[in-house]
Amino acid sequence: MDGRSQKHIMKLKLDLIEKFGKNISKNINLSNYSWFNLGGPAEYLFKPENTSQLLEFLKYNKKTNFNLTVIGAGSNTLIRDKGIKGVVIKLGSNFSKIELLKNDLIEVGAGALDRKIADFAKINGIGGLEFLSCIPGSIGGSVKMNSGCYERDISKVIVSIKAIDPKECKEKEIDKKNIKFFYRGTNLPNELIITSIKLNGKKMPREAIEKHQTELIQKKKMTQPSQIKTCGSTFKNLDDNKKAWQIIKETGCDKLKEGGASISEKHCNFFVNNGSAKSADIEKLINKVKQKVNEKTGIDLELEIKIIGD
Repeated sequence: MDGRSQKHIMKLKLDLIEKFGKNISKNINLSNYSWFNLGGPAEYLFKPENTSQLLEFLKYNKKTNFNLTVIGAGSNTLIRDKGIKGVVIKLGSNFSKIELLKNDLIEVGAGALDRKIADFAKINGIGGLEFLSCIPGSIGGSVKMNSGCYERDISKVIVSIKAIDPKECKEKEIDKKNIKFFYRGTNLPNELIITSIKLNGKKMPREAIEKHQTELIQKKKMTQPSQIKTCGSTFKNLDDNKKAWQIIKETGCDKLKEGGASISEKHCNFFVNNGSAKSADIEKLINKVKQKVNEKTGIDLELEIKIIGD
């Protein structure tokens, strides 16, 4: 790229920052956006107010070509210590709206927290969404990874999504039948930005929903750690239904540590920032467990959490 082209791109980037100045910030510490409470800075953090502003930004960015990274609630994401170059997009509060469309159908913004969706469904007598109470994070990320627990997952309750392909810069609705769901994943492209989701359940007495929801929450409290700096299940369970935590324990990896990172005594598929860890400590501990498990069993554990950044 010659000097004139570089200057032109720099001017376009400065214009972009100025144009969306109210919603875009420079050099923002991302540790506040991860449940691990770890991670370096975002070069820029953009919080679009609505779909129109997001589309406008994406159209302009086709000229500047900033690298784009979308983050949700940070409940299953490890952000590396050097942070993320380019623009990190975190959907603003208007993407957290929850709306009742009819008796058993709701539409939710991609930024809505899973537990708030479960509570909204309960209040409106919609059963089948109670499991969302036990899933940390926001629904957009939960759709991308087909989150689930206690024999339920997103694929069972989704009707359709609205999403934007940054290359096309237009919002489109995608029906469930056109999405392939599998264990902790979908065939949706990584670059796709989900803006809203339609979910359905079934009409049930509120008391029955509340009873089931309480049972699930209590079950989770009994088996999983809380009030600690963790991002939930680190590795996916195996195809033969063997649990990742069982393999970690059986291979003696549950006591491993690395710097300020350790493994929860309550559930050994939960990796923990003890307060002094770096992201590198968590990643090294992950790799140490993977290597030891592979050496002892031949099993290649697959990550459930996402690792992003430099």
